[in-house]
Amino acid sequence: MPGHAETLRRTGGREVKSIVFESETIAARVGELGQAITRSYPDGDLLVLGLLKGSFIFVSDLVRKIERPLQVDFLVASSYGRGTMSTGDVRLLYDPETRLEGKHILIVEDIVDSGNTLRRLLALLSERKPGSLAICALLDKVEKHEAFAELKFVGFDAPQAFLVGYGLDHAEDFRHLPFIADLM
Repeated sequence: MPGHAETLRRTGGREVKSIVFESETIAARVGELGQAITRSYPDGDLLVLGLLKGSFIFVSDLVRKIERPLQVDFLVASSYGRGTMSTGDVRLLYDPETRLEGKHILIVEDIVDSGNTLRRLLALLSERKPGSLAICALLDKVEKHEAFAELKFVGFDAPQAFLVGYGLDHAEDFRHLPFIADLM
């Protein structure tokens, strides 16, 4: 575990409480997830849908570990409107260009917190008649949501902390960090 000075150097002088998952730990787990996904989808069309913005680094690393043909697209979903509280109404701000009917759809998310947005998103995507629908999340705050069957691939159980790095942000900062840290 790096010392305080090393952590400050790695974050560009920005304070974090601690490093929760080092880049090597993340890379190893992403490789394992890629293998599990490869085994789970032996045939058919696979479409990996990254949920932006937080998943972009994870998606990039993950698809290079999946050893089968696939397509990649992204979704931007909002349930907040202009406020800071969720309205409960999920809108797709960017809808995938790719046809979903009959394909295996794998939604890739950085972190599952309450799961509310994902549940509504699953309902929207189900209307497009995919062959199957599943979620791969790098982090899962298990105690904050009820279990749901579509969450098939999870990198790590997330601690109760404000996590940044590896795509996760605080006010658009920290996404670029190669590790995941507790900010508070």
